[in-house]
Amino acid sequence: MKQWSLVFDNKFVQDLPVDPIIENYPRQVRGACFSWVTPQQVSMPSLLAYSKEAAELIDLSESHCQTSYFTEVFSGNTQLDGMQPYASSYGGHQFGNWAGQLGDGRAINLGEVCNQKGQRWAVQLKGAGPTPYSRTADGLAVLRSSLREFLCSEAMYHLGIQTTRALSLITTGEQVMRDVMYSGDPQLEPGAVVCRLAPSFTRFGHIQYYAQQNEALLKQFVDHTLRVDFPHLSDPSPSVYLQLFEEVCLTSCTMVVNWMRVGFVHGVMNTDNMSILGLTIDYGPYGWLEAFDINWTPNTTDKDYKRYAYGEQGKITHWNLYQLANALYPLIKDAKPLEKLLDDYADNYASQWLLMMMEKLGCSSVITGSDSDLIQQLVDFFKLHETDMTIFFRRLADLPLDQETFDVAAAVKQLTPAFYPESFEGEAEALLISWLNNYAKRCRADVLMPVERKELMNRVNPKFVLRNYLAQQAIEQSEKGDQHLLNELLDVLKKPYDEQPGKEHFNQKRPEWAKHKVGCSMLSCSS
Repeated sequence: MKQWSLVFDNKFVQDLPVDPIIENYPRQVRGACFSWVTPQQVSMPSLLAYSKEAAELIDLSESHCQTSYFTEVFSGNTQLDGMQPYASSYGGHQFGNWAGQLGDGRAINLGEVCNQKGQRWAVQLKGAGPTPYSRTADGLAVLRSSLREFLCSEAMYHLGIQTTRALSLITTGEQVMRDVMYSGDPQLEPGAVVCRLAPSFTRFGHIQYYAQQNEALLKQFVDHTLRVDFPHLSDPSPSVYLQLFEEVCLTSCTMVVNWMRVGFVHGVMNTDNMSILGLTIDYGPYGWLEAFDINWTPNTTDKDYKRYAYGEQGKITHWNLYQLANALYPLIKDAKPLEKLLDDYADNYASQWLLMMMEKLGCSSVITGSDSDLIQQLVDFFKLHETDMTIFFRRLADLPLDQETFDVAAAVKQLTPAFYPESFEGEAEALLISWLNNYAKRCRADVLMPVERKELMNRVNPKFVLRNYLAQQAIEQSEKGDQHLLNELLDVLKKPYDEQPGKEHFNQKRPEWAKHKVGCSMLSCSS
C-alpha cells in the first residue's frame, strides 16, 4: 500500500547557522541556532488519541491517523521524505533569573509542513529523546504530562485562545523514571510522545540568547523571523523591528486576557515559555481555577513566592516583554519607543481585562470607575467564600434580571451550585446580596436586552473546561489501558460553550478527594 507523504519547506534550517558538531551529547552551543538530532527509536509505539482538527492542518485525514504508519512517524521511529530533525538553541529567564543556555532539551523539530492552503506548520515531537540541550535529563516524557499537554492544547484552541496544537498522543512501550514531586521517591512511569504543531515555535528566549552572543547572529535570526512569521512587515529596519515588538505586545496581551477569562493558569511563565506569536506554549504545571483565587498557582516550585499565580499573569507578561525589548534593543538602538510600547501594553492589558470582566457579567461596555468597583466587590466575595469560577459565571447568565422586582433570594439559589460549601451566612452572605443588587441595577442600565446579555455571557463563559481532577482521572485510567475518558474529554472540550445535554458531569465542582491530591491541586515541572 502506498504510504502518504507531507510537503516540507524547512526555512529554519535553510536560513540559520547550524551547530557544526554532529554527535548528540550535552554541550554549550554558541554561534548556531540549531543542532541536528534524530528521534530515539521506541519499542512498541501505540496511538492513544489524535486530533482530527489538528491533522487537517497538515492535510491528514482520519484514515491517515488510524494507520500504523502514522504511529511510526509521529512516535519518531520513521522519518518522512523531507524531514530534517533538529533541536534549536535558546535561553531565557527562569523565575526571574537569567538561566543561560536552555534549548530544546525534550523537543525535536521534524520540519515545517506546507499545506494545500499555503500555510506553514512546524511539526515537533516532545519526549522523543535527548538533544545537545538536554543537560542532565533524558529528553523523554511520560504519559502523565503528555496526556495533559495533548488535551489542554486542543481544549484551549476550542475555547478560542491562541495556542500551539496537539496532533497525537502516542505511548512508547517503555518505562521512564520520574520523581513526580521531587520528594526523593522516583518511580517508573509509562513513556509517551506528543506531536505538536505551530506556525512557529520561536520563543522570547531565542532572541534573548542570540542577543547575548553577538548582534550579527541576533539580526540574522530576527530577520528570518520577520520573513517567515511576520511576512506582512516590510524589509528589516529599526522601525520594522519596533513593529515586530508592537505586534508581540498586542498578541501576548490578548492571549493572557483570554487566560484570565477562562481561569487558566500557565504555571511557569519563564521567558523561554513565551511564544513570539502570542501562542500558549509548553503545557507543564498548568491548572484551571476551581475556586476563584487570584493568588492560586498549580506549580509547587512557585508555592512560596507565587510569581506565576493567576492574578500575576498580566504583570509577568509585561516583565517578560521588557526582557524581550532589552534583547531587541541592539537592532533598534533607541529605548524610548520600546518604553512607550511597554507602557502601551500595561494600559492595553488593564482596559482589555476590564472589558473582558464586564462581558463575563453580560455588559456590552465599561463605565469607568463604577464597573471597577463592581468587579472588586465580587472579588471580595470570592475571597470570603470559595466559589467555582466556571459554574458561577455560567449560571449567572440565567438570572431573571428583566423582572420588575429583582428576587435576590432566587438569584442566590440559582448560584448555589457554584459554592463550596453551598450554605453560608454572615459577612459573605451580606456581601453577595449587596453585590447581586448592584449587579442587577448595572445590567438594567446596559443597552443589551436580556436575551442579548445571555448570548454574550454564554459566548465568553465556557460551560466546560479541562478541570484538574478530570485530567488526573483520564491519566489514571489511561495508565491502566482505558482511553474512554481521554477520548470523551477530547470530544466534550471541542464544544466548550455549548450545553451538551448528558455531559453535565463534566461541569461539576471539584470533589473533596481532589482538593489536596497530587495532579489535581498541585503539580511540579516533572514530565
